Amino acid sequence: MRRSNKERSETMRQALVDAARELFIDKGYAETATPDIVAKAGVTRGALYHHFEDKRALFRAVIEREAADVAANIEAAAPPGGSPRQAILEGTRAYFDAMAESGRTRLLLLDGPAVLGLEMMRAIDKETSEASLGEGLHALLSGSRNSPQAETLAILLSAAFDRAALAIESGADRRQCEDAIAALIDGLTD
Repeated sequence: MRRSNKERSETMRQALVDAARELFIDKGYAETATPDIVAKAGVTRGALYHHFEDKRALFRAVIEREAADVAANIEAAAPPGGSPRQAILEGTRAYFDAMAESGRTRLLLLDGPAVLGLEMMRAIDKETSEASLGEGLHALLSGSRNSPQAETLAILLSAAFDRAALAIESGADRRQCEDAIAALIDGLTD
């Protein structure tokens, strides 16, 4: 059965994103050249520029997919019918699991902000994993003295999660990081 142009186009786009992801992890953004990406993807340079304005736009597509994958892992971990606290703590574990994927910490927490800028990374984060955290905090804090600050707390806790992921990748004890996040969460409702 023949594939449609749309299917072929999407397959080509995904091949470019997959190849770019691998090279960005192995070599870094600055050292990855577009000829390397198209060679690895098995497509032409014209195909790259048909799908992406430039290397930075391709990098953004890689980052958006990585962030969406992290958010999907977090969403899947939330226990149905569980308490908001339990959902946040399960989401914490899911976040750390997702960030353990080879190269993901580098892409999302180091190269992403350097290449795309903090504002764009913040927007991507706000649409993905931070959105889940914000929903959990709103549910956890409803009626508490900290309820009006839930959005700001989500920003601050998101930064804490990111720093913990970097620390874990550098050898910090993951269990201690999880316990520290639990202590922060519990401190919000005291």
